[in-house]
Amino acid sequence: MSDQQLLIIDDDATFARVLARALSSRGFEVITASNADEARALTRRHQPRYCVLDLKLGEENGLRLIPELQALVPEIRVLLLTGYASIATAVEAIKRGAHDYLAKPVDADAVVRALLDGDTTASEDDVIDAPEAPLALRRLEWEHIQRVLTECDGNISETARRLGMHRRTLQRKLSKHPVRERPENEE
Repeated sequence: MSDQQLLIIDDDATFARVLARALSSRGFEVITASNADEARALTRRHQPRYCVLDLKLGEENGLRLIPELQALVPEIRVLLLTGYASIATAVEAIKRGAHDYLAKPVDADAVVRALLDGDTTASEDDVIDAPEAPLALRRLEWEHIQRVLTECDGNISETARRLGMHRRTLQRKLSKHPVRERPENEE
């Protein structure tokens, strides 16, 4: 077992392959899994020190996997990646034991920094910078949808029911990229 062994769990084979190659060139011994079952088996077998975990693994939710991985390898450092960044999922990831949380697209250097920066668990205040200006209405809607989706463990039908919207409407909103705020100095 290598102290630099890293497990990448992502159902996007191309992304996983590119990230694995980049992290291998930075000194990690990389193994990859494309689903939760494969990830559990590889974790049991290899006992990796680090894990890069995608939030959405097909129909599965990566958040559920964090405590399971830590039960198998208590000292594992988990970095959660997502293309659907929100404050709610960041908070939930940290509560479930992730050491850090990054939004895709992400470069390999940012992944390495997140994995190696200090061995102390980040507090929620370290992860989330509350905006000084109020969020735009569309961004607030996105945050609320993500919060409810997290509470429903990724179940689209239950989330739609709780939000009082049609399932297809919710899927359409989720398929769009998250609303981005304009930088303060942009006019």
